[in-house]
Amino acid sequence: MSFNHQLVLHNNLSNQKERFEPIDAQRVRLYVCGMTVYDYCHIGHARVLIVFDVIYRYLCQIYGRKHVHYVRNVTDIDDKIIARANENGEPFEALTNRYIDLMHEDSEALGVIPPDEEPRATMHMAQIITMIEQLVEKGFAYAAENGDVYYAVEKFDNYGQLSGKDLADLQAGERVAVDESKQNPFDFVLWKAAKPDEPSWDSPWGKGRPGWHIECSAMSTHCMGDHFDIHGGGLDLQFPHHENEIAQSEAATGCKFVNYWIHNGFVRIDDEKMSKSLGNFFTIREVQEKYDPEVIRYFILTSHYRSPLNYSDTHLDNAKAALTTLYTALNGVECAAIKLSSEEPRVERFFKVMDDDFNTAEGLAVLFDVAHEINRLRDSDPKGASQAAGLLVSLGELLGLLQGDPLRFLQGEQGGSEEIEAMIAARNQARVDKNWAESDRLRDEFQAMGIVLEDGPDGTTWRKA
Repeated sequence: MSFNHQLVLHNNLSNQKERFEPIDAQRVRLYVCGMTVYDYCHIGHARVLIVFDVIYRYLCQIYGRKHVHYVRNVTDIDDKIIARANENGEPFEALTNRYIDLMHEDSEALGVIPPDEEPRATMHMAQIITMIEQLVEKGFAYAAENGDVYYAVEKFDNYGQLSGKDLADLQAGERVAVDESKQNPFDFVLWKAAKPDEPSWDSPWGKGRPGWHIECSAMSTHCMGDHFDIHGGGLDLQFPHHENEIAQSEAATGCKFVNYWIHNGFVRIDDEKMSKSLGNFFTIREVQEKYDPEVIRYFILTSHYRSPLNYSDTHLDNAKAALTTLYTALNGVECAAIKLSSEEPRVERFFKVMDDDFNTAEGLAVLFDVAHEINRLRDSDPKGASQAAGLLVSLGELLGLLQGDPLRFLQGEQGGSEEIEAMIAARNQARVDKNWAESDRLRDEFQAMGIVLEDGPDGTTWRKA
């Protein structure tokens, strides 16, 4: 029996929760603004990757994977990329290709499913130039004397519909650097005239390169069509990036751009947003030196995606302890293959909380209920425990969790150590011989190694403390 999903999500375009109604249930389209690749990905990027990976997984659960089309772009040309490449003395393509590869490694470690398409800005220059030409022809853009092409924000009546910002209020209340080449200080660049020693492409306006905002409009409409279901990204992109995307795309195509806008909240450290510009960021790789990447994923899912997420070692330690509890329940229990059904109350509860704007925090609570049942049935009802283990792994898959070998997670890099197994055998023999001094010595040595021993009817197992 399948579940009758009533998916509701918070649409930032209306600033309220709305029932999700896809344009075409046979092809649900999700586009996410991805990374600007000039450095290692940090935990803020990890949140974007993981949040929208879970949304993708859940949409696939509802509509079927073949009916969901997920696109996450890569920005591989912009000011920061050029500056970093020049600083390194290397071609910008070498820089971006290297960090794209590293991003893929980080994504794989975090259990992120690759998107169906991963367009790069530099591979869509034809679409970018065509869209700018359309905007110029329709009077929404103009070529300035300095060789740049700008979008004329005053020509678009609905500017500010996503962010709630009024153009008149912006003009009155915010300082914008004076640029005499612009008709309005808030006009934004679509095409930048080439500067010496910068990458450039031919265009009707001379050699140059695209502005950041037009890249996403061109890539998304090329991959998804002029009108699609969901556009996502970090909250910092809502204004001006996504606001400008709407203005460009709707002016160029003459139709609505996106039905639902989703933004994940910031990762914060000491009440400040984690960002490269502030220098208060931790790369995914740095955090992985101390924590299993699945712990990072669990930590990110403990808060609702729209809420701020406070980063600290304490929170990661808590995530590690929670994930250890779940894997301990699975350890040593055969996992039955099951099909998720609404006739199972915990499946129904899980789907209900996830249908309510992807509430992963409440979804994790359901996993602990199932883990408790495994522990309760482990000795008295092995078949029931096996069914519960199958349920736990199946629900965990929708969150990208609990897909690894439990013992590998519990033992970490020390798993399979002959030295540890020999020490356990010596400790057990000392207990048989009632050699308590030796047993205590070995116990202290295990503690110093950060290892916890667990004695059971099938012998002694161990895990990391």
